Amino acid sequence: MSANKILSKHRLVGSLLRRHISSTKTSSSCIIYKRIIATGQQSHHAHYFSTATGGSETAPFDRSVKLKQRTRAAESCRQHYHYNNTNDVSSSRPILPYDYFHREIAQRLVDRLDDINIRENGEGGFPLALEIGSGAGFVHDAIMDGCAADHNEEEEEDELLLDSSTDNNNVIYSGRGGVRKLVQLDSCSAMLHRDDDSTTASSTTDDTTTICETYKLVTEEEGPFPFPDGTFDLVISSMAFHWINDLPRLLTEIKRVLKPDGCLLFALPGGNTLPELRSSLVLAELERTGGVSTHLGPYVDLSNVGSLLTGTGFKLPTIDVDDVQIGYPNMMVLMEHLGRMGEGNACLNRKERVGLGTFVGAACLYNELYSATEHDGDDDDEEDDGIVASAQIIYGIAWKEHEAQPKPLERGTATHKMTDIAVTKTKG
Repeated sequence: MSANKILSKHRLVGSLLRRHISSTKTSSSCIIYKRIIATGQQSHHAHYFSTATGGSETAPFDRSVKLKQRTRAAESCRQHYHYNNTNDVSSSRPILPYDYFHREIAQRLVDRLDDINIRENGEGGFPLALEIGSGAGFVHDAIMDGCAADHNEEEEEDELLLDSSTDNNNVIYSGRGGVRKLVQLDSCSAMLHRDDDSTTASSTTDDTTTICETYKLVTEEEGPFPFPDGTFDLVISSMAFHWINDLPRLLTEIKRVLKPDGCLLFALPGGNTLPELRSSLVLAELERTGGVSTHLGPYVDLSNVGSLLTGTGFKLPTIDVDDVQIGYPNMMVLMEHLGRMGEGNACLNRKERVGLGTFVGAACLYNELYSATEHDGDDDDEEDDGIVASAQIIYGIAWKEHEAQPKPLERGTATHKMTDIAVTKTKG
């Protein structure tokens, strides 16, 4: 088809669309905006069409779809708990828990709180913290986990001794990192309150009880947040930033609610996450349909994380990476786990339906290209250990500016040259 025919076809479709819209009443799902721009004696009329939600053309994710996916994931976990707590197990098949990955990443993220020096702010640590995208509360569990063992002598004044009626247990009113109260923020109410019936704000190990108060708030993670400026000592997020449409705006909002010298601590999947699944689906779809579509969300590249932090005004950024590999029986099981975790595809330009043949072909390619099979030199002795899925997890620490933070010297104040310090002489 020639270019002229394609252009005339597009003009015809546009004309029919305008006639259809002008002949129908304006509804809540289609709002017509009319803007009049006056330039001198002339007036130019322009019509703009958008949905009631006012979606952005550059937004990569459909947040409403992600909300539905996470709600279904929360319901799946409730079914797992209901299955284990009922005696009649013959009525339904067992439903597995799918929290293992999020729980592990939250534990590794909170471990980095132990590497941060306690600030000399008169209170010690980070008394008031905000968690963005808290989900089922894995960060809160990690903050309370192991706190009693790590409790040092400098925090003994915060310990209270109960009376003899409570067996003289020690009570620690702060978790790891000195967190005393954690505000848990999430847009999915079902996920946020998923474990309300089975969790508490305290944990007991041996003769010590750790208490970290929580407050759960259902609101959009992308902001704006209903908090005044300079509210929190710490903002933490585990596996939530990768579904945000506007990360610079979110980081700016986080900087606003942080106190001076406040800390931002986060973990998110990097660009080298699930490359095996991505390539298998691309090859299979290309062979089946002759084209490709989006199956995995665009992840932030490691090289862009530092510029995002410094570009929004954060200081002293520190970034490190974990490469995690997990084994699965096959690609179908991997995709089932991703869906049960609430990590399904939520891209705006995704296909409505993908054929079964594409998934079967992708599963065969995955098993052939990225198999975890051990080869002993004899084809008859091969043991099928399934497939391997890789994830790149980026951890970041950054600080809001404060006058006490170390700063580089002014340009031109150096007293030595680099050539005087690092010179390597080799023999000819």
